[in-house]
Amino acid sequence: MNTIFQVPAPVNDQPLDYAPGSVERAELKRKLDELKGQILDIPLIIGGKEVRTGRTVDISSPHDHRRVIGRYHRAGPREVEMAIQAAAEARRTWRAMPWHVRASIFLKAAELLSTCRRQTLNAATMLAQSKTPHQAEIDSACELSDFYRFNTFYAEQIYKQQPFSPKGSWNYTDYRALEGFVFAVTPFNFTAIAGNLTAAPAMMGNTVVWKPASTAVYSGYFIMRLLQEAGLPDGVINMVPGSGGEVGDPVIDSRDFMGLHFTGSTSVFNGMWSRIVNNYGKYRGYPRIVGETGGKDFIFAHESCDARALKTAILRGAYEYQGQKCSAPSRAYVPASIWKRIKSELADEINGIKMGPSEDFSNFMNAVIDKHAFNNIKGYIELAKFSPDTRILAGGDCDDSSGYFIRPTLIETSNPAYRTMQEEIFGPVMTVYAYEDHKFEETLKVCDATSPYALTGAIFARDRQAVQKAADILENAAGNFYINDKPTGAVVGQQPFGGARASGTNDKAGSQLNLLRWTSPRTIKENFIPPTDHVYPFMAEETGK
Repeated sequence: MNTIFQVPAPVNDQPLDYAPGSVERAELKRKLDELKGQILDIPLIIGGKEVRTGRTVDISSPHDHRRVIGRYHRAGPREVEMAIQAAAEARRTWRAMPWHVRASIFLKAAELLSTCRRQTLNAATMLAQSKTPHQAEIDSACELSDFYRFNTFYAEQIYKQQPFSPKGSWNYTDYRALEGFVFAVTPFNFTAIAGNLTAAPAMMGNTVVWKPASTAVYSGYFIMRLLQEAGLPDGVINMVPGSGGEVGDPVIDSRDFMGLHFTGSTSVFNGMWSRIVNNYGKYRGYPRIVGETGGKDFIFAHESCDARALKTAILRGAYEYQGQKCSAPSRAYVPASIWKRIKSELADEINGIKMGPSEDFSNFMNAVIDKHAFNNIKGYIELAKFSPDTRILAGGDCDDSSGYFIRPTLIETSNPAYRTMQEEIFGPVMTVYAYEDHKFEETLKVCDATSPYALTGAIFARDRQAVQKAADILENAAGNFYINDKPTGAVVGQQPFGGARASGTNDKAGSQLNLLRWTSPRTIKENFIPPTDHVYPFMAEETGK
């Protein structure tokens, strides 16, 4: 087909508000009732076929752990080998498929997701990952469809990037797929991340073996069904949920492993990286390693800040989705003069936050993801209750009798190096250190040096010199830096997401930078009139002496 294709210019999907009486609210409630009324039997998807191992794990709602909404089948080494083989077989035709045909599949998936499949993904995310309608909407509907639309557009831009050709020759770059499969390892906290970590390498012609988080297999299954409906060929993405040892180890040990696309904990990422390094002699080449890991995100306030805006940023940033966002701030540095003004009011507002099941749309917060997370977060809160360096101003209560509920907790500390100022908690816990107003620059340096992570952070100030000072000193402390805004809510195409230091490889999901990692460029030169004599002019004898 002699056509130069152009991907439609992407536009961010606009979130619906789910106000009382709205059509979308009624549709979502019906879908929630429908999914709650059944127990899904979720197979592995290998080569487009459903595979059941009989080794099942119950899926329960975090906010109602007595209710089973599904059961998924666990993969073992045998199923992993099947998935690797399916990826290898699909690779032959998938990488040879014209790029615009691959792109059209994901563009169709975006349209399906934005329309008739919107409430299916939202309801699945609400039930299995305990998100409010708003948090599900901006994640599993808007962000995921944005990834599909923007990444296909970025792929086109990459393919259009071609080198200079001087007279007499033609230079061009062939953006090849990697010479093997990509292993996608996805977290529980964002359905969109699961969709993106699998789709981004696939868009560039790669095939994928996918291990979703055990606590997000439910929504992951609906992603697979969405892509199949959009026309994704069998074997391009193979879903194999299971344990890290039973799935991850044999995948990384495969000779055909050529890339890791990861979001999760720093420790798990480091372990996988180490295994890859130890295997370097068996691979076809050097695997691409792309990872977004932990964070100890911060809010830093200057004495010139808008105190009301600061307070709102702490409330929304730290406690939306129970603080289980990679970008959620969990430490704040506030001038003593400002802290004195807002402390009591902030504590009162936090204590007034309504929390409960996802199906109750009046709740601001729901439950944390599982028992392990509950115990870990509770441990930090209990420690703070008895530390001489801290005082709990709001929250602090934990109850797992029916769901894994932890009240949003506000801790005040006199020690900027206290554990909850340094360590990732991944829960609804914010610790505030009030610094002396005149120690702004000194405390910025403390903020930069306190944590090994560098994912997100924010500065609140009206004084522009203070903003610039913070931006300079905290240059390497955050891959996504916000001025007078909470450090959560990065939008595809607007704020490409990722951090460095212990927060990952900073390959910026939602940008061309990430997609480039899944290509292996080949430069080609065509000489129209090649030389026919090896002799150069400088070799001629001098005359006229």
